[in-house]
Amino acid sequence: MRGKLDIAAEVAALSDLSRDELVELWRKVYGVAPPKGIRQELMVRAVAWHLQAKRLGGLSGETRRLLRSAKNRVESEMLARDRPPDTRVDEPRKLGEGADGVGQQIGSVGVASVSRQRRRLTPGARLVREWNGHTHTIDVIEGGYVFEAKVYPSLTVIAGKITGTHWSGPRFFGL
Repeated sequence: MRGKLDIAAEVAALSDLSRDELVELWRKVYGVAPPKGIRQELMVRAVAWHLQAKRLGGLSGETRRLLRSAKNRVESEMLARDRPPDTRVDEPRKLGEGADGVGQQIGSVGVASVSRQRRRLTPGARLVREWNGHTHTIDVIEGGYVFEAKVYPSLTVIAGKITGTHWSGPRFFGL
């Protein structure tokens, strides 16, 4: 019990440190300078967590494994989403003949074939969107979407009902 009181006192004392003292403590704890622009409150919390983890044991192996797995999944999803759409370059093509009777040619023209991947919503999924202080819930069913006890064929129609103007439904709901 005495050890926990000592840790609590150390953590409480962190709030009294100046920013320069916290930066120095951060360097000691993490081995690098803190990120540029980090708030002092966040530095206090991060250093406090490190002190507690060092003394009390930190995260379990299972928790570390789950966090690593979640991190890898999020990173792969972000990479897939940020990948530019496939582009295809058409062969040079001839335009009509010029005034001198010679055919004009355009060089390679890049034509983007847009193949954006959208998330597939399966029946039973629920979308929640807050708009102007109101929370709107949409349930995905086979063949449409349920919003305010009515079935709609697309999210775009629902987004229009909510906002009163035209919106892309998938974009409005973050898909």
